Parts: sequence; structure tokens; C-alpha cells
Amino acid sequence: MRILFLTENFPPETNAAAARVFERACYWVKWGHQVDIVTCVPNFPQGRVFAGYRNRWRQEEHMAGMRVIRVKTYIAANEGVIRRTLDFLSFMATGFLAGLSTPKPDVVVATSPQFFSAVAGWMVGAARHRPFIFELGDLWPASIVAVGAMRNGRIVRALEGLELFLYRRSAAVVALTSSFKKDLVRRGIDGGKISVVLNGVDVPRYRPLPRDTALEAEWGLKGKFVVGYLGTLGMAHGLANVLDAAEILRGRADMAFLLVGAGAERSLLVAEVERRKLTNVVFAPPQPKDAMPRVWSVCDIALVHLKDSPVFAEVIPSKMFEAMAMGLPLLVAAPRGEATTIAEHDTAGLCVPAGDPQALADAALRLREDPDLRQRLASGALAAAPLHSRETQARQMLEVMEPLSQEGVAALRARGHR
Repeated sequence: MRILFLTENFPPETNAAAARVFERACYWVKWGHQVDIVTCVPNFPQGRVFAGYRNRWRQEEHMAGMRVIRVKTYIAANEGVIRRTLDFLSFMATGFLAGLSTPKPDVVVATSPQFFSAVAGWMVGAARHRPFIFELGDLWPASIVAVGAMRNGRIVRALEGLELFLYRRSAAVVALTSSFKKDLVRRGIDGGKISVVLNGVDVPRYRPLPRDTALEAEWGLKGKFVVGYLGTLGMAHGLANVLDAAEILRGRADMAFLLVGAGAERSLLVAEVERRKLTNVVFAPPQPKDAMPRVWSVCDIALVHLKDSPVFAEVIPSKMFEAMAMGLPLLVAAPRGEATTIAEHDTAGLCVPAGDPQALADAALRLREDPDLRQRLASGALAAAPLHSRETQARQMLEVMEPLSQEGVAALRARGHR
């Protein structure tokens, strides 16, 4: 089967969407499928083109057996609504044109969280008479309203109309959480066309490691109990709450909060740490994907943190599965929902309410003072990690794609694109 996949994020970018698409596609290639990726030049999240790349109209490379077609886009940092929207729209246009020139696929897949890439995927599928599959990574625009980037109004209602149009016109929807599926069904989308493929981790890449003493020394963490947050420092994550917890624990010189990554909130968080003179918060720059196991190794517990909003109760951050494969206990500060359910069901971590710095500080201190609890949670996390593997994800995605490829256009039309 030939798979055409449109995604704005792809390695060497290291965010969740880039890792998810790449790591699953590696299995598809291994199993004999042909994969063409249409993406843009790597620049996320700082909005700066990575070394070795240029923002050209079209360039091709081969990566792990995939053909990667990179197109020119308007590049913007991961902050600000107007410039980011121009970024999304430009990829919709150039990604669509690139999708027309690839060898004819059996299926066309596009992934959110921003759904203008899904618009491009639907247009490619329609133009080339091939089934389009919408991978739903986030409920957009609901999530941008939840973080305060946009207000409910005519623009948001228009975007929601486009969102529902894409769900209805897709041959299938692959939702990353069960809550996403429930939301779509509640809004009138046929549940029979929606499959749930939970997020996961490339288990062979992550495993328990001895503490990396070089990184520990570089970041001033020697002898400290480290609460590690690795990932995007964005509006959806509510990380000001972490600074409040750090302030509560400022008297504990043996504890530190480590924030590794970039994002729309990073500069504000750094400035706030300086203003408060918090010596127990350490920032580190984004790390290449291959370095992430080393970074996790300097952490004693893994912090999974989301903004206090009902929208984010439906989100399952991929970082929690990486940490579980590393054998780290989780500390989940998020609205009650899918992430907290997984942590508790797998006996992998403690959960505290989102936006409650005292509860976060108390839980971090409890884990620091109770090594038996840490070991019990670490064992649960490590045992459960294989249940959330990328290989399992890849097989489940194929179970959605292969029947559509065999059915062809006639069968899709008979279904009425509901």
C-alpha cells in the first residue's frame, strides 16, 4: 500500500506530532508499505529554520525508507494567532500542491492539531479520487479558545463549521483519545467511521538508564531530587502553576523543577523565575530526539502538566508514555480525564488537580520522601509501557487504512461520505 501523509511537523523537529507520525511510519516501511510525507522545512517551535535546511518551494530527502517532500511556508514562532494562522494557511496551500505531484497513493492521511493541514489532505484526496483519513490530534478550534488565544465568536463558529465539514467528508477519523470520539459523536458525526488509536511511545528507544552525570553537572542538578517536565512550554500547559509550587518548596535545596523545551510561554516563565528569584527552577533548551532518554535519566519523577480547562481533560500527552518506558513514576497535574485515568489504572503515578500549586508541591514532596512509593509507581509505569507502544499504534492505523484502500472510490461513494 502507498500512504501519503500530510503533517506540518516532522523530524528533526521533536514535538509530539513529529515523533508520532515518524515513529509509526517507520513500522509501515518495515512491513513493506511505501510512505510519502509532505511537510514543511523544520522550524518548530522557535520559528527558525534548522541548520542544513532552506525554506525552498520544494525539496526532497529520504529518511528511514520514507520519501519526505518539504514545501515552502510562511514561518512563524509558536506564538501569536495571526502569524501562526498565516503559517497554517501557507502549508495548506503548498502542501496541497505537493500532494498532487506525488505518485498516486492508496490513501491520504493528514494530522492535526491544526486542521488546515487536514483541509489540504481532504483536497488532495478529493482531487486524486482517493480516501482521506483525518487523524485527530486535538479538538481545534476548541483548544485555542480554551487557552485564551481566541474568543468565541463568528470566526470560531466558522472554524467549527469547517471542522465538522472535514469530519463528515473524511472516509475515516482516527482519534487519539476516546474523549475525542465521544465529542464528535455528540456533535453528530457517525461513530462508525471513528477509530480510537491512543498515543504511545517507541518502546525500543526508551528504557531505564543510569543517571547521566554530564547533563546533571551541566544543569546544576547534582545531588537534587528532580521533577522533570520535558516538552512544549505552551499556553495549553499552564506552567505558571509549576512556578507557584516551586515557590512553596523554595526552602528545599535538595529539590529542583527541570523544564526542558521551548514554546510560547518560555520567555514569560524565565522572566517570572528571575523576578521571583527561584533557584529551584532550571530551564534547559530543546533537545534532539535521540538525546531524550539521556534527559529523562536525570529526572526522579516525570511531570505531566496541563492547563485547568475541561478541554484538556480529553488530552493524553505523549511525554507520559516516554517517561513510563524510562521507568519513571508520573506526577500528573491535569483535569480529571484520560491522562489521569491511565496513570491510575496502570499504577504509574500520582494525580493532583490542575491549577493547584499546593497539591503539586505536596505530591512532589511526598514522592521525594517515600522511596517505596516511587519504586512501586516506577514498576507499574515500566510494566505498562509496552501496552502503549508505537508498534501497536502503527498496526491499529493500518487496520483503518487497508480496508479503505481495498474498497476504492465506489464503496466510499456508496457510504455517502458521512
